[in-house]
Amino acid sequence: MKIRARLPRLVAGGATLTLALTLSACGGGGGGASADDGKIHVLVYGDATNKVEKKLVDTFNKTSDVKVVLDTIPGADYQKKLQTIISTPQAPDVFFNWGGGSIKPFVKADLLMPLDDFIKKDPDLEDKFLPSVFNNAVVDGKPYGIPMRGTQPVLLFHNKKVLDKAGVKPPKTWDELLDAVEKLKAEGVTPIALGGGDVWPTQMWFQYLFDRVAGPGLFEKAVDGDKSAWESADSKKALGMIRELVDAGAFGKNYDSVKYTNGGSVQLVSSGKAGFELMGSWYYSQQLTDHKAFAEKDLGYTAFPTVEGGKGDPANVAGNTNNYYSVMKKTKHPEAVAEFLKLMYSDDFVKAQLDIGNLPTTTNTDEFIETTGNAEYSRFQYDMVADAPSFQLSWDQAYPQKASSDMHKAIQQFFNGQLDTDGFIKAMQALPTE
Repeated sequence: MKIRARLPRLVAGGATLTLALTLSACGGGGGGASADDGKIHVLVYGDATNKVEKKLVDTFNKTSDVKVVLDTIPGADYQKKLQTIISTPQAPDVFFNWGGGSIKPFVKADLLMPLDDFIKKDPDLEDKFLPSVFNNAVVDGKPYGIPMRGTQPVLLFHNKKVLDKAGVKPPKTWDELLDAVEKLKAEGVTPIALGGGDVWPTQMWFQYLFDRVAGPGLFEKAVDGDKSAWESADSKKALGMIRELVDAGAFGKNYDSVKYTNGGSVQLVSSGKAGFELMGSWYYSQQLTDHKAFAEKDLGYTAFPTVEGGKGDPANVAGNTNNYYSVMKKTKHPEAVAEFLKLMYSDDFVKAQLDIGNLPTTTNTDEFIETTGNAEYSRFQYDMVADAPSFQLSWDQAYPQKASSDMHKAIQQFFNGQLDTDGFIKAMQALPTE
């Protein structure tokens, strides 16, 4: 089945999961649309995927008179940092974002360049991408972003050796997951690694369980402003299952002091100290970068378990539709920027992303899957996304940005027992939806 045929059914809106890393100065950091230094400054989120972005920049710079400089921010506050510099002389010419919801404030402030003119001159800037994904960066009928990485479903990863030793198979059902937790605990292993110190990894358990129990409709009601959704029977059932998993010791006791962003949870799995980790598909690339031998031999992956009697389709997916490059209206090099963006649908782009485990959303992605070094992994993602009746957007990206902090606080406090079910429901009902 072609991914084009199914992806239009994915949830539209501001794409995705905040993949935040802890903020620190990195990359060029300066020069940009206002402080012209004769170059194009491209600001990206710093992680293992940057190797592809650097490669494309090098390719572009070989033939362009106007050079591109890649500036990276490895930051848990990428969104916050971006908002800090977006209207200053330090603003970039082009910047990484999550599409609709994450760029609407910048569109409203008239900071971004609509890409209509770029597309008129080169229709492939739109036509080479899957429509449902491209449209996630359309705001008020105008395109403001070009897909620049890949779709990133959240998967349940595992250490094959650890599971084999404990006599555990990748769980297909919730009951099998609970059983695996007990067997891994008996082996003295933390069943599930969790970067609770970052909070957004904890959120993944909520968004998947709510979807499995209630289907996508419940969260859609909540984000549309129907506060009663949070106090529904399905909501309470999902919260009860989360509580059961935590109380069973699935995540150990110190998960709030562990982070994904500094490699802590990643190392727990690769070293055999933990069995599972629920994470976006970029996890493969991260393990390949940090623990290459483990990633190539002992890293396994599967879909999130099904829930017996749940209303959500077992094939539903949560995660990212894609990331995007948007262009500042004040850039002094629009022609060169347009040429740079063309690389995002090139064959080299598709192959390079597939090689690190990302799944590009170009119309020709399927042609290259079997030629990559990670063909099995890429095919697994491709088929899962292609067959997904629904693709659940991360809660903190589906809600307005101003809701994120209070949402994360409620998620963390419910997980560690500071909030009971009623307290969590009230906290979520208090979140702004506009």
